[in-house]
Amino acid sequence: MTMMKWRIDRRRALGLIGGAALVPVPGARVNAQVLDKVSFQTNWRAQAEHGGYYQAVAAGIYRRYGIDCDLRMGGPQQNPGQLLVAGRVDMIMSGGFSALNYVREGLPFLCIAAIMQKDPQILMTHEGNGINSFEDMRGRPILVGAVGRVTYWPFLRTKFGFTDDQIRPYTFNLAPFLQDRMAIQQGFLSSEPYAARQAGANPKVFLIADAGFENYQTTIDVSRRMITEKRDLVQRFVNATIEGWSQYMRRQDIEAANRLIMRDNPEMTQDKIDYAIDAMNRHGIVLSGDAERLGIGAMTDERWERFYTTMANAGVYPQGMPFRNAYTLEFVNKRVGL
Repeated sequence: MTMMKWRIDRRRALGLIGGAALVPVPGARVNAQVLDKVSFQTNWRAQAEHGGYYQAVAAGIYRRYGIDCDLRMGGPQQNPGQLLVAGRVDMIMSGGFSALNYVREGLPFLCIAAIMQKDPQILMTHEGNGINSFEDMRGRPILVGAVGRVTYWPFLRTKFGFTDDQIRPYTFNLAPFLQDRMAIQQGFLSSEPYAARQAGANPKVFLIADAGFENYQTTIDVSRRMITEKRDLVQRFVNATIEGWSQYMRRQDIEAANRLIMRDNPEMTQDKIDYAIDAMNRHGIVLSGDAERLGIGAMTDERWERFYTTMANAGVYPQGMPFRNAYTLEFVNKRVGL
C-alpha cells in the first residue's frame, strides 16, 4: 500500500484562518507522528450499514489522507449525541433529526455529510395478506418503537392519516410478527426482514423513504469549533470516508473490512453482511438521487428545506426555525468516489 505524507502549502496557508493547508507529498512514507487523530463514534454495533467507515480503516484510506481514525462502535448503552456534546468524541454517526435538534436546542454542532440518501426505516408485514400500500395500513395496529414515534410516525400520520391509537409498543422481538399474519411492524431494511426470513416468514417491505420521507441518515456530525480550527482535517476525513463507502458499496476488496466488522460484533455473520449490502444497493440507500451526480455524502439546500418543512408541518419542529444552521455543504458535493 502506498502511504502519503502531508506538508504545508504556504500559498494556501496565507488564505486560512486558524490553520494551514496540507497537501500530499506523493511517495513519502507516513509515520505515526504525522497522522492526525480523529475519533468517530458509530450509532450501533458494527454492521454492513457502517461498512464504509470500516473499509476506510481496513484499506488504509484514512492513513493515506494523514488520519489515524479511532473508530468506536456504538451500542444500546451509548448515546452518540451526548458524547459529541460532552467533547468525548470528535465526530459521530447520526441523522437529519439530530442536526435539526441542535438548532432547536441552540447547540454548536452540525451535519457535514449524509452517507445514506435514503433512511432505511421500513414498515413490514406478510406477503399475501392484502396489505399492499401505506394506505392499506390505516386503522391497523402497528408495532412502533419509542424513537419512531417522534421521527417517522408524525410523517406517516400527516401523509397517510395514521392515528396514534394504532401504535403498539415494539420491543425488538419478532415473535408477535411471526405469530400474526396481519401484523405490521417497524424495522430497518437490512435487519428485520433478514431475521424474519431466517425464521421462515415471507415479509413484505415498505421503505418509508420511498413515500417521501426525506430524512438523511448515517450522517457525519461535528462541532462548529472543530470546523473552524481544523477545517482541512475535517475535509480529509469526509473525503476518506466517502472513498471507503464507494469501495464498500461496490464490493471492492472489502474482505478485511468485513472481518473487522465481525471482530467488533461477534453476532454479525457474513450472510447478514451480504444481505445488507444487497438490500442497500437494490433500494439505492447510499447510491441514488443526488449522490449519483454529486458523489456519496451529497446534501442539498432544497432537500433540507423540504424535510424541515415537512416535519415542521407535522408538528415536530417550530415554524420559522433557522434550519439552515443544521448543516453545511462545504465538505460534500465534490463528486468524490464517483
